[in-house]
Amino acid sequence: MQSWIDRLNQADLPALAAVVQDLHKLAQHDKASVQQLADVLLRDAALTSKVLRVGNSVYYNPSQETIRTISRAIVLIGFDNVRLIGLSLSLIDGLLTRAPREQLQELLARSFHAAVQARNIAGYVLTRDQEEVFIAALLYHLGELAFWGCGGEQADELASALAQAGVDEDEAVRQVLGTSFRQLTGGLVKSWNLGEIVALAQGGGAQNDPSVKAVSLGVRISEAALEGWDSASMGKLVEQLASFIGVTPEEAMQQVLASADEAVKVAATFGASKLCALIPNTDPEQLLQQQAQRKARLLQPDLLLMQQALQDLGMMVSRNADVSLILDTLTKGLHQGVGLERVMIAVLADRQTRFRAKRAVGEGSAHWLSEFELPAELPEQPHLFSYVLRSREALWMGIPASYSLSDLVTQPMRRWFGQGMFFVAPLRAGSREIGVIYADCRLSGRALKHEQFIAFQRFAQLAGRCLEALTQGR
Repeated sequence: MQSWIDRLNQADLPALAAVVQDLHKLAQHDKASVQQLADVLLRDAALTSKVLRVGNSVYYNPSQETIRTISRAIVLIGFDNVRLIGLSLSLIDGLLTRAPREQLQELLARSFHAAVQARNIAGYVLTRDQEEVFIAALLYHLGELAFWGCGGEQADELASALAQAGVDEDEAVRQVLGTSFRQLTGGLVKSWNLGEIVALAQGGGAQNDPSVKAVSLGVRISEAALEGWDSASMGKLVEQLASFIGVTPEEAMQQVLASADEAVKVAATFGASKLCALIPNTDPEQLLQQQAQRKARLLQPDLLLMQQALQDLGMMVSRNADVSLILDTLTKGLHQGVGLERVMIAVLADRQTRFRAKRAVGEGSAHWLSEFELPAELPEQPHLFSYVLRSREALWMGIPASYSLSDLVTQPMRRWFGQGMFFVAPLRAGSREIGVIYADCRLSGRALKHEQFIAFQRFAQLAGRCLEALTQGR
């Protein structure tokens, strides 16, 4: 842990550490002057101009009285607000000016969301120190933020480790860093002398302290929001919040949603617009989409529905059902019956020169129907769909038995489907090549199961027999 702190302080974050420390020292002195705060900010001309820009924003300066100097900003929007703006901008500049990793952006967005939630909660129970609560929540994951911002090759190594299915995140972090993110944060907080509320929040104790409780609730709400505003964990936190600030659960939920909207405005005001899209949306349409994602994560196999779909396909072999009914029964059986979250049937089109989506079910897959396209044969870049169709073999990709074929999952395919396990099977009418069936559980990230693969193979075989009978009947 100490070697990481030394590395971050000496090589990677000295400018950020110095500004953050100096701004926090001012908070600990009741007699800190306007000039002392101005002096800290004026050391960095770029930071000064950004503080003035934020100070002139509608969010902080609704009267729109022009602010041209730091001292004027302190008079108009307050000493603590200017200090908070300086610290937040330093954090953004210190971390996001490099090539920012996805993990860093997501965590920084969550930190801003937590900070706004915590400050607004503190407004109900504290007469002062609301800005300190904001900063304590903003810096709650300081060690992890610093690592993803400055971790170099070790950050690449950890990112690869965390991408593996079923990995224990805490153990992976310890393997790469030799310490935990929590310990690293605690070490930086102590090293940077970041004040009592920040230290208390990190300690996990003092939960009777209302400022620490506000920080804790803000951080946990920002994390639960990623699961959906209607998630079980969010419901429990809203009940705790309602009890803490003395309002009804309905009023507490409105407060949480309003704070999420405010967090987007704050991030935009600080010039971190790329973070805005990473803060959970409260728009009704977005809420419906998040609910659909949650429903998909909870999708479970329905054995009765699966058996009925298999039985229906079996009867269609002899009845010569039309193609549309065969494909609808196939996709419904795989999605709702087998419990596969995303299913696509891609058929050969344009004189069998390319694969196009004929059916697609599962949240976020609608655009496949209009946009998915993959050349059938590329001699310079063979791909899995053509291989499966030629080999007439269903595959479970992402397990050791299929590792030798992973090169056939091309970059265009990864862009369409993402990373992780999936099933793929040929769809043929006798000797005639029709297309392929693709299925995964990427929405929830759950591992696919052996019994799902057996059912997937059975559906693919039956659908092929239906299509073969149809062509023979004609």
